[in-house]
Amino acid sequence: MAPESKKRKRSQSQAGPTPAVGKMDTSKPTAIFQPQGGRPWTVSVALPGSIISNAQTHDLKSSLAGQIARALAVYCVDEVVIFDDGQGRSKPHGRRDVQAKASSTNGTTGTTGTTGTTAAPHHAHANSGYTGETDPGHFLTHLLSYLETPPYLRKHLFPIHANLRTAGTLPSLDMPHHLRPDERCAYREGVTVDDDLPVASRRATDAPKRKKKKNVHPTIVDAGLRQKILVHVPIPPRTRVTLRFPGHALPPSSASFSPASGDAPLVAEAVSPDAPRQEGGYYWGYSVRRASSLSAVFTECGFDGGYDLSFGTSERGQPLDLLRAPATGADLPPFSHMLIVIGGVAGLEAALEADDDLQALALPLSSPERLFDHWVNVCPGQGSRTIRAEEALWIALATLRRLVVAAHAR
Repeated sequence: MAPESKKRKRSQSQAGPTPAVGKMDTSKPTAIFQPQGGRPWTVSVALPGSIISNAQTHDLKSSLAGQIARALAVYCVDEVVIFDDGQGRSKPHGRRDVQAKASSTNGTTGTTGTTGTTAAPHHAHANSGYTGETDPGHFLTHLLSYLETPPYLRKHLFPIHANLRTAGTLPSLDMPHHLRPDERCAYREGVTVDDDLPVASRRATDAPKRKKKKNVHPTIVDAGLRQKILVHVPIPPRTRVTLRFPGHALPPSSASFSPASGDAPLVAEAVSPDAPRQEGGYYWGYSVRRASSLSAVFTECGFDGGYDLSFGTSERGQPLDLLRAPATGADLPPFSHMLIVIGGVAGLEAALEADDDLQALALPLSSPERLFDHWVNVCPGQGSRTIRAEEALWIALATLRRLVVAAHAR
């Protein structure tokens, strides 16, 4: 039998049985994100890295990071901040800590510029191996960054590292920017690669020549397609880039691409990572930021004007059902940038005590509620004596989801 017929039979058997006429096929997900126009507002979450120390093994630590990433993705969180609350248990380097070496680029989200590039900065732990025991904040940041990155970019941005040795067991986030080769979208994530295009292809896609700019060559971007993408601005290699196809000239399906046909590389524009959200209304994943303390969560905020609506969570807070805006009586006032802060095992009081900047303000250790617009209890009448941080995250996001949508629907 010919190899082509064998391949055809194999693909048909893997596809599964064909649903009967008139019967709904529920074997594949149908809840595909549908943008509803540009979205200027954002939702951020802050968590202490010390929650990783509460997990006893590497598998449990990785599973915990996966649960958090799933919550962020499901409820369309735009930013996650991992802060130090002084409760992380650091242990000396052991044999496991030197199982792998990483290069200076470890995939942790770095600085974002107006051109849409995201460079991974040199990190203190880039060459020091496993950090699940020595620096739980870095471990959580590393795994959250890895999971947010589209799968086709991970091999470029994340070298082999001991933190990721069980990455294959982590859950898939399948967010809107995790596009497959046959999916078409006006935006796409890519990574710049070395210039390996033939000269003829480069000439065919060069921008119109201008005086005094004869030696400017386009940057080549791998965006998970069979065709390479050209961007007519210089960008260093191994840099993550958000692409927009001009005039919504969407890339063709990979199924229609034929190397023998001589298809030229596509041309796209590098834009801000916020462009898919602000212009198209897409949920485009979350950014990851580390903060050295609870106060740094606020003072190092990257949004203009900072967070204009903040929530601190505690079992000693006000039930969320009683939340009302003073002026309008509505559940929530319209906001630009909302922040939800979840405490660790010892609560946000411990983070306040470990923060030297807040201590200099003589803020009472028993009054962390003064840092927030709202001090809320997301699960009044809880049946268990304790609610874990990852559980509080799911509950808080689920409870606030309706209020967030309603605040911007008016």
